Amino acid sequence: MAGIYLHIPFCRQACHYCNFHFSTSLKGKNDFIPALLKEMDKRKDYIGEAKIATVYLGGGTPSLLDPTQLRAILDKLGETFILDPAVEITMEANPDDMTQAATMRAWRAAGINRLSIGIQSFFNEDLQWMNRAHNAGQATECIRMAQGEGFNNISIDLIYGGPTLPDQHWQENVQRAIALQVPHLSCYALTVEPRTALDTLIRNHRRQDVSPDDQARQFLLLMDWMDQAGYEHYEISNFALPGYRSRHNSSYWRGETYLGLGPSAHSYDGASRQWNVANNAKYIAALREDGVVGDGGGIIAEKEILTPVQQLNEYIMISLRTMEGMDLAHVAARWGAEAAQNLAERAQRYIREGKMTALRTLVLTQEGKLLADGIAADLFFDPADASI
Repeated sequence: MAGIYLHIPFCRQACHYCNFHFSTSLKGKNDFIPALLKEMDKRKDYIGEAKIATVYLGGGTPSLLDPTQLRAILDKLGETFILDPAVEITMEANPDDMTQAATMRAWRAAGINRLSIGIQSFFNEDLQWMNRAHNAGQATECIRMAQGEGFNNISIDLIYGGPTLPDQHWQENVQRAIALQVPHLSCYALTVEPRTALDTLIRNHRRQDVSPDDQARQFLLLMDWMDQAGYEHYEISNFALPGYRSRHNSSYWRGETYLGLGPSAHSYDGASRQWNVANNAKYIAALREDGVVGDGGGIIAEKEILTPVQQLNEYIMISLRTMEGMDLAHVAARWGAEAAQNLAERAQRYIREGKMTALRTLVLTQEGKLLADGIAADLFFDPADASI
């Protein structure tokens, strides 16, 4: 089984915190669709005969596409690749694009069976601070409307740790999602990425900076609330009722093969990673003319061959983010008993400090999850290590 990610690089407006590749100009949208369809033909050998278990339309804002454009994309996928009969097809959507029931019926008719909605908050002050295009009323109504049109498999994004979000409002955000019977929540600490509008506003003292202490406290509160509500904390930022994990994102965390289509999209086959040019005009021109050919064929792309050490370090990073944890038996089988023993010994410090448990696998505790990236980095192997 494999997955396909499609990057739709258009947004209605720029959120202040976002550092993904996108354009707020929709002029190139009609030229982009033929280019994306052409890339499918050129990249189909990356997957080979593997069945496609998951498809994810991300961005950007895929819900900005016309239903006819979505249908063209999904029809082409079905013609080009072998889709599993039970394929999960997720589309990211924003509340301001979800105001008409007819639109959502068209999405379902095109083949979308899971929605990931960028709610971020149910409070207007937070949405305005982040420069979101929707309001609090739309945030609630779009969920109810989607459910009314048969979308039961819904995920929403929520952001915590911002200066406009007191603990009481954070609790109300989470409780609102639970009351609306949303089966999957992706919750992220507000991050100030370099060269974003938020970074500039904070440096110019036009926005208050985020507080790491507030973020840590709200993350701990979140974990308790979600556990009490019966959600599995199956990955650092993701919570799901039983049976509602994101199959697409779970495939990333298991290190399975996926093909990325569209500008800036990444692909991974276990031994290498490839990423397309993060420029809409160059992407479209290359596919129109076949004039600039990268390893993907007919697109501008870069590729990195992963060394065994890089592959191991990646496994350490992604496995520690999951509730299943890092399996030392798997490490021994793939990278050698010496590597597994090395990890077991270095993990003892975090076990003693109460940041990790060691049963069948190494799993981060709640306290450890606050430091997940740092713990993973500390367990990484030196890139020059010749024993791996």
